[in-house]
Amino acid sequence: MEKKVNISTETVADVERISATVSQNLKLFRRQSGLTLDDLSRKSGVSKGMLVEIEKGTANPSIATLCRAATALGVSVADFVGVAASVPVRIVPPEDTSTLWRGPKGGTATLLVGTHGPDEIELWRWTLFPGEIFESPGHSPGTLELLNVEAGELTLKLADSEHVVQAGSSVLARTEEKHAYINYGKEELRFVMAVAELQRARVRTGL
Repeated sequence: MEKKVNISTETVADVERISATVSQNLKLFRRQSGLTLDDLSRKSGVSKGMLVEIEKGTANPSIATLCRAATALGVSVADFVGVAASVPVRIVPPEDTSTLWRGPKGGTATLLVGTHGPDEIELWRWTLFPGEIFESPGHSPGTLELLNVEAGELTLKLADSEHVVQAGSSVLARTEEKHAYINYGKEELRFVMAVAELQRARVRTGL
């Protein structure tokens, strides 16, 4: 039987909180950069209409859209959602993390904490239920992802190749090309992931 997804009041409130935070920060960073909506659209590749909706707080942008806008503004996705560390130590409690993707069967991708841009290091927690897949168009040149599978079996697709990662195993991958995380198994898949998108890595892309 297929798992049903119940949209709780807490989930709706979390989405609204994230939308409001992203809306406020996108406007702030864009104005600080001296960019118009047209300028940012050309620089990021995100349509002006989508940027308008994000700034109004009425859009639910994909992770890829947030990444493109953040890169164009020289900030990080963590800056957008308000979980970037700006002091020697910052503790982000569970209620302040940001779930930026929800799968059709209840899977989630939650940004736990990250650095300020333009150098970006982010820590994510992912859950994919059987049959779920998350596809990414790829990141900036030299972007690296480090993953550890806690439960289930991850199929990591890079371009046209697939790599199976068992529970307890870890992987280092360059994800500048299109890629996907897939749960082909019959059990819940859980993994943590660190993403490193550094300015110097865009010049030196060796692992």
